[in-house]
Amino acid sequence: MPAVAQQATPPGREATDLDRIQVLGSRARGRTAAETAAPVDVINREQLERTGAQEIGQILQMLEPSFNFSRTTISDGTDILRPATLRSLGPDQVLVLVNGKRRHQQALVNVQQTIARGSAGTDINAIPVSAIERIEVLRDGAAAQYGSDAIAGVINIVLRRQTDETRVSFEAGQTYEGDGTVLHGGVNTGFALGDEGFLNLSVEYRDRGETNRAGPDLLRVDPPRVTQRIGDADAQDAYVWLNGGLPVGAGELYWFGGISRREGDSSGFFRSAGDGRTVPDLYPDGFLPNIITTVEDGSLAVGYRAPLGDKWDWDVSVNHGRSKFGFHERNSVNVSWWYEPAPGGGIYGESPTSADTGTLEFDQTTFNLDFRGSVDWGIGKEPLSLATGFEYRRDNYAIKAGAPVSYTYGRTNDPSIPIFDQNGGFAAPGIQGFPGFSPNEAVDEGRHNYAVYFDAESRLSERFLLGAAVRFEDYSDFGNTTTGKLSARFDFSDKFALRGTVSTGFRAPGVQQLFYSQRSTNIDPATGNLADTLTARQDSDVTRAFGIEALKEEESTSATLGLVFRPSENFSLTVDVFRIDIDDRIIFSSNIRPETLGGDGLPCDASNSNCPIRAILSPFDVAQAQFFTNAIDTRTTGIDIVGEYSTEAAGGTLDLTALLHWNKTEVTDRRSQSAILPPATLFDDSQVTLIEEGQPGAHHVLQGVYQIGNWDWTLRANYYGSVSGSGFAPKQTWDGQTLFDAAVAVDITDKLRFSIGANNLLDTYPDKWKVGADNPDVNPFPSLGFIYGWETLPFGINGGYYYARLDFRF
Repeated sequence: MPAVAQQATPPGREATDLDRIQVLGSRARGRTAAETAAPVDVINREQLERTGAQEIGQILQMLEPSFNFSRTTISDGTDILRPATLRSLGPDQVLVLVNGKRRHQQALVNVQQTIARGSAGTDINAIPVSAIERIEVLRDGAAAQYGSDAIAGVINIVLRRQTDETRVSFEAGQTYEGDGTVLHGGVNTGFALGDEGFLNLSVEYRDRGETNRAGPDLLRVDPPRVTQRIGDADAQDAYVWLNGGLPVGAGELYWFGGISRREGDSSGFFRSAGDGRTVPDLYPDGFLPNIITTVEDGSLAVGYRAPLGDKWDWDVSVNHGRSKFGFHERNSVNVSWWYEPAPGGGIYGESPTSADTGTLEFDQTTFNLDFRGSVDWGIGKEPLSLATGFEYRRDNYAIKAGAPVSYTYGRTNDPSIPIFDQNGGFAAPGIQGFPGFSPNEAVDEGRHNYAVYFDAESRLSERFLLGAAVRFEDYSDFGNTTTGKLSARFDFSDKFALRGTVSTGFRAPGVQQLFYSQRSTNIDPATGNLADTLTARQDSDVTRAFGIEALKEEESTSATLGLVFRPSENFSLTVDVFRIDIDDRIIFSSNIRPETLGGDGLPCDASNSNCPIRAILSPFDVAQAQFFTNAIDTRTTGIDIVGEYSTEAAGGTLDLTALLHWNKTEVTDRRSQSAILPPATLFDDSQVTLIEEGQPGAHHVLQGVYQIGNWDWTLRANYYGSVSGSGFAPKQTWDGQTLFDAAVAVDITDKLRFSIGANNLLDTYPDKWKVGADNPDVNPFPSLGFIYGWETLPFGINGGYYYARLDFRF
C-alpha cells in the first residue's frame, strides 16, 4: 500500500526504509511488516503530508480503506469528536496505541443516531500530525496480544524522534462554496540531550470555519428561509506534544505525551415561533440553539527500558491520560423558568439565554511491566522468541452537573407546580438544545483490572513461522476472561507466502457505558416532534424495572487468511480474507416508548396496569427511554487486496497503488433480557440497519505518485460504497460515490517545499434525500432543509476543498 512503497526520495527529503521497521502484531525482535503473519499497513510521514488534510481521522479515511471516519452534523458532541472505526465495527472495538502504549479513550458517549451509537472510542484527532513519524494499522483481532478493545484491530501511532532540524508548515484552504476556511500552522523541532538522548517537540494550531449545506425551511417559516446549520462545526484546535528519551545506566528513560484543546461551535434543531419550546418575547421568529463544546485532552507516559542479559530486555512504564468534554448552551432559553408563576402574580418572564450544561471526564492510568527475549530451544531455524508481562489499569468516569437553569423545571424544580408554555401545554424543563446534566446524573465512579500475557513465536523451519499468544484479564466489576491467538506463515518461496491467524477476543464494557446517563431533547421519528429522552444508567431503577441485567464483556472469534505475492522488486500483491464473530455485543437500545394500547387491545387505563412500559416511564415524565445492554450477536466478513507497482517513467519514478476493501456485517441474533420488551422493540430494525449498512460495504483507494526532479504529482481516487439509514425516515440507500484528490508539490530549495491541491476535486456530493420532498408526512426532513441527511454519510456534505501548503525546514 502507499505506506510501504519504496519511492524515490526528492532532494532535501529523508528516506525511510519501511520494510526494515519493526511493527505491531509481533513482539519478536527484528520482525518487519513484510514478514508478519497478520496484515499490517504502515503509513509514513510523506504519505500523511501528501493528503492535504490536517486531522488524523480524515487522513486515515483517505489512505486506509478498512478505516471509516463518518462525518456527522447536528449530533451534539459527535459534531466535534467523530467516531473512528476499523472494518465496520465500533470505535470502542479498535485499540489505539501511541509508541506501543495504550491510549486512553474519550469522555464523550455517542448517543445520537449516528455511526458508533452507544460507544465511546478514542479521540484520534487529539494527536497533532506534525508529531507523527508513521502510523501502523494491524488489520487483525489482537485482544490476546494487547488486551480489551482490539477486536477489530490496532492502530499504533509512532511519534517523531528527530533532533537535527526544525520543520515549519503552513496550510490554508476552503471549500468550493467559499466556507469551511482552514488556517493551519505546525512546528516540529528536536534537541539532542547529551550524546544519545533526545527531545522532540510539536506545536500546532488550526482554525476551521463552519460549513452549511442546509436548504430552505419550507414548513416552519414563511417566507421560507434557511433555519438550520447542517455541516461541519466551527472549530479551533491547539496542540503541544513531546517525545523524549535519555540514557540512564544501561538503559533508557523515556517519556511522551501532550495536551490538546478544541472548541467547537455547532447547533441543534431549530425551534419555530409557534413551538411550545420557545418564548415569543425573546425569539419572535424562533431560534436555533447554539452548542459550544470544549474538548481538553492530556496524557503523559514515563518509562524505563533496559537490556536484561544478552538476549532479554525489560520495560516498565506508567501512562496516564485524561479526556474532558464540556458543554455550554447559547442562544437558548429555559421555557419553564420564563413562564413560571411569580409569587406576586403573573409569570417571572425571564430566563438566562446561555448556561453551562455540564462536563464529562474520563481518566485512565496504566502500569506495564514487560519482558522480551529469546531462548535457544534446538528446534527450527531461529531461537524461540518469548514475551511476557503484567498490566494494571484504572479507569474512572465522571459527570459533573451543569448550572441549575440548564436542567430544572422552574426555579424550584418542583413538578407539582403547573407551568404552562405559550400553547397551554406543560412547559419543557431545562435549557433548549442540549439540556444540562443534573445532580441526579452526576457520577464519579471507576473500576480497575489487571492482566498477564504470554507470547511465543519462532520459525520452525526456514519457511514456516508459528506464533501463539494467551492473555488473562480480571476486572473488578464483571469477573475475568482468557483469550488466545494462533498465527502462522509459510513462505513457499521468496516470492509467495500464505499467512493466517485465528483468535478469541473480548471487549470489556466501557466505564462510559457503565455510568453514563442523561436527559436530552431529540426528534421523535414516529411523530417528527421534539421529545424528552431519558438515557438510563445501567443497573438503575429504570433498567431494573425492565429486567435488564448488568453489562458484561463482549466475546469474539476472528480469523484471517491471506497470501503474499512479490514476483519482483517493484511489484507486490497481498490478499486477506477475514471473519469476525461477536457474541453479546453491547448496544444502545432503541427509543423505548410508552404504549398507546395495552396488550388487551384497549387504551391504557389510569393506572397503566395493562401498559407496563407506560407504567415504568410515567414517573420520570419522559416520552422515551434508552439504555445499554448486551443484546445482539454479529458476524463481519470481508476481504482486503493491496497491490503496489513502481517503475521508472519518462525520467522519473511512478508509484501505483491499489487498495480494495469489502466487508459485510450481519446481525445474526437479537435477544432481550426483559420479559416486557421483545427483541425487535429493544433493538429495532432501524438500529439493525445502522449496524449492517451504516458504514460502506466497500471502500477502495487507487493512487498514483509521479516524482521527477524536484516535483511530485499525486492523483488519488477514493470510492465509498453505498450506505443506508432508517433512523429518521423510511429506509434510504445513498449510492456509492468516487472522490478524486489531486496535488502537486515542488522543492523550491532543499529547505523549502510548496504544494497545492484539491480534495474531492470534482465537487462530489452524496445523493439527496430521495423520499418525502413532495410528501412531508412520510419524510419531512427535506422540507425542513435537510437536503442530504446526516445519519451515515462517510465523506460528508462539504463538496470540494482546495488548499495551498508551505513546508520549511532549517
